[in-house]
Amino acid sequence: MPDPYKTGMFKTNPYAKKKPLKGNLVVVLDGKYEERGLKLIVQPSRCLLKNEVHEMIITDEIKSPGDVVNRIAYLGFFVVKESTVIVIGDEVKVAGKVVGKIAGFDETHMPNHYNIVIYSDERISGNERNLELDDEVEIG
Repeated sequence: MPDPYKTGMFKTNPYAKKKPLKGNLVVVLDGKYEERGLKLIVQPSRCLLKNEVHEMIITDEIKSPGDVVNRIAYLGFFVVKESTVIVIGDEVKVAGKVVGKIAGFDETHMPNHYNIVIYSDERISGNERNLELDDEVEIG
């Protein structure tokens, strides 16, 4: 059976209700790249399971599923508190502050972790934001 996202089966957002993701930072990252080459998958959502660890990356490029993202800043890694689904366009907060909205997902390091790519007007790393270990992450 073909992937419904690749075939364009969904014409509207099928996510009528979903729980927000809650988690905590386990690593604060620093660094920026101009030519990272992250390939966003075509699927607009990912299931994240309790106790998984995933990476958050900021971009100031406006991109869509299937695009390549080059201009990035590393934000951090977080651990998931309770399984849920996250979707492109979901707002991302760290330590109570909005950092941006999910732009897409890169599978470079799977099955170890997803790169969750977040669009923001400002490409600022986790260290530059003065984030701390255990800061709360909320996506939804």
